[in-house]
Amino acid sequence: MTSTPMTRAVLLLDDGTVFYGRPAGKIGTTVGEICFNTGMTGYQEIFTDPSYAGQIMVMTNVHIGNYGVRFSESESDRIRIAGLVTREFTPLYSRELADQDLQTWLEQQELTGITGVDTRALVRHIRSKGAMNALISSETNDLEVLRARLAQAPSMAGLELSSTVTTAEPYFLGDPASPFKVAVLDYGVKRSILAQLTRRGCYLKVFPARTTMAELNAWQPDAFFLSNGPGDPAAMDYAIQTTRAILEDGRPLFGICLGHQILALALGLTTYKMHHGHRGINHPVKNLETGLAEITSQNHGFGVDPESIKRNSGLVMTTHVNLNDGTVEGFRATHHNAFSVQYHPEASPGPHDARYLFDEFLSRIRQSKSATAPTLTA
Repeated sequence: MTSTPMTRAVLLLDDGTVFYGRPAGKIGTTVGEICFNTGMTGYQEIFTDPSYAGQIMVMTNVHIGNYGVRFSESESDRIRIAGLVTREFTPLYSRELADQDLQTWLEQQELTGITGVDTRALVRHIRSKGAMNALISSETNDLEVLRARLAQAPSMAGLELSSTVTTAEPYFLGDPASPFKVAVLDYGVKRSILAQLTRRGCYLKVFPARTTMAELNAWQPDAFFLSNGPGDPAAMDYAIQTTRAILEDGRPLFGICLGHQILALALGLTTYKMHHGHRGINHPVKNLETGLAEITSQNHGFGVDPESIKRNSGLVMTTHVNLNDGTVEGFRATHHNAFSVQYHPEASPGPHDARYLFDEFLSRIRQSKSATAPTLTA
């Protein structure tokens, strides 16, 4: 006897709130921290961003799936979100360049979702109550069973996730003949970030998250990069220790998103879990050094405590602030060759206002190599 697939799915939040809808993707049950992204485009890049590991994604744009999936536009080798919530989901697409419809792709990637949800009401609830654990099920509507399953889910606070998304082995990207060698610590790096570096002539060696400074040094890089990634940065003692060693070394260091938070912790600052985070492609940020504003792509649920920057004003200088809520979006170390930003300057998806930061990194590398180059004598 074969069972009939459920025509109704359920979304259960940790505070007991329930939403009903229809199944999307694979029939199953999934658990994660619920969050929302306000981007109007770029759902494929969002779904494959390793920074979203362990999170159920609510898409605020009403129509999801209408331009299908193009494999070359993925940010990693598979879908990384834990679950998907949409208002209107469609397997039909009109994009000629698409390789596949979204429903088939989600099934192949074993991603469970729910559609037909009032995402406006859901997002308002998250903004009011904060990010929390949630569960999607298209297997059962038995709330008692689902509550028991949800109660077992760990909190995102204190959760180390980079080890689950990092590369297993080091690998190379770019031109081996390049004069610029950059060691990338992969905490969940996006392919588009690596592409921004290789397009600027960098030869990259991408290392697993738990690589030590001694292993990095064996390759003799000219600079170091701390990538984006998921989870709580305060739970990553191994990364903080390695970053401190990089700071003492003196070669240029650039951090993005989780890398920004790890750099902060290595400098003695503190981080905190945000109420509901920043996730979207329209966040306004002010560059305090130029006075100019830029529209940015963001994806983070943790931030750097601005009070800790004030207490350590001799060590760091804030360079960027969020114009919506005043949170720290970037800083540079005053006594080390290091800087970082909280947002995603590669902007995939998103506007390209902040790609100048990769140029700044290259400028620091050139200056560093010039300063250490041997002087020729007659």
